[in-house]
Amino acid sequence: MIRIFRSEKGVLLPSDKIGKHTWVCLTNPTDAEIQYIETRLKIFPEFLRYPLDEEESPRLEREEQQILIIIRVPQPVRAGLYVKYETIPIGIIVTEENILTICLMDHPIFEDFITFANRSKSFNLERPVTFIFNFFLLATTLYIKFLKQMDKVIEEYEEALFKALSNEEFLRMLSIEKTLTYFNTSLQGNDVVLTKLGSGRYLRLTEEEAELLEDVQIENRQALEMTKVFISILANTMDAYASIINNNVNVIMKFLASMAIILAIPNIIYSMYGMNIPLPFQELDPLKGTPHAYYIINLIIVLICGTLLFILRRKKYL
Repeated sequence: MIRIFRSEKGVLLPSDKIGKHTWVCLTNPTDAEIQYIETRLKIFPEFLRYPLDEEESPRLEREEQQILIIIRVPQPVRAGLYVKYETIPIGIIVTEENILTICLMDHPIFEDFITFANRSKSFNLERPVTFIFNFFLLATTLYIKFLKQMDKVIEEYEEALFKALSNEEFLRMLSIEKTLTYFNTSLQGNDVVLTKLGSGRYLRLTEEEAELLEDVQIENRQALEMTKVFISILANTMDAYASIINNNVNVIMKFLASMAIILAIPNIIYSMYGMNIPLPFQELDPLKGTPHAYYIINLIIVLICGTLLFILRRKKYL
């Protein structure tokens, strides 16, 4: 899909055609759309195809008067009953007269960027540097937003540690750890791109733009530090999680083993009285034996089991 915007009085407005100082937003493009943009704007074919590779890493390239900037932005993905996060590449191509963004899907960041630009009421597409840095800033804001959401999820999982016996929470935490690894790699790549942009070799920066770049770098590094902290916390939490699960299983196994030992006592005694040999209290005739043999035997069993239960409790097996 191709969408075209122009800036007028500080806001972004839809446009019917590609003109000077317009933003061309290309999302989930077809081969025909790519061919049209390539011909219309005379953009290098590689610049249009690199960002459509899902595994493309953040980088910065320059060919003649065209600059390609690839960044990675977070993307929520529904996985069963919970949400996980991945990162996808977005390409920003700057020519002498136009700005083009290209992505393999219609990411919500584009609508957020339009809303952000119109709210500021001071947006001008004649300065592509401002466009680039504000786009970076919005992408970094998304990272921080999703990191805060993951922090809440991690806290919820931590509360379930003491009663968890299944692998479900463990697998969810592995998914979060995988997401944080993606975030860490993407944010580091974005930071490298920002550093190169700040060198002035690709774009000339005014003092105001340099200050904006510094703000974007601070936000990006804050998100990067948050990601590293969460990775460390999650690693420690998962270690504790595994230990607690093992401990809970050991407690249950000790309880079951202790109960099996206690219940084995009456089973052994009752089995003995099923044998065809003389045994104590087997004669029930009041004149020859004990009329209360059944109660005496059960009382002895209760005493033995009670004593064994007391010993196991003292040793904290129950």
